[in-house]
Amino acid sequence: MAFSHTTIDRDPLSYSTDDERWEAVARRDRAADGSFFCAVVTTGVYCRPSCAGRPHRKNVRFHGTAAEAERAGFRACKRCRPTEVRA
Repeated sequence: MAFSHTTIDRDPLSYSTDDERWEAVARRDRAADGSFFCAVVTTGVYCRPSCAGRPHRKNVRFHGTAAEAERAGFRACKRCRPTEVRA
């Protein structure tokens, strides 16, 4: 099944540093979904910031789009399904 990569309009300056992005991931901030994606090097998976998965900070890399994360070699998380549009 193929999904289109969508981007939700958010203020990109809200999460302009890795520290701000990590804080959003640590809070499971749904408002950050679509602004960036977090990828976990040890699992090879990328997620929405609000995903229930709890990676260690040292293993996380941030990407601006799902396509960028996939080009870096990560696959979409099966738990939060970052390529699907939420209602």
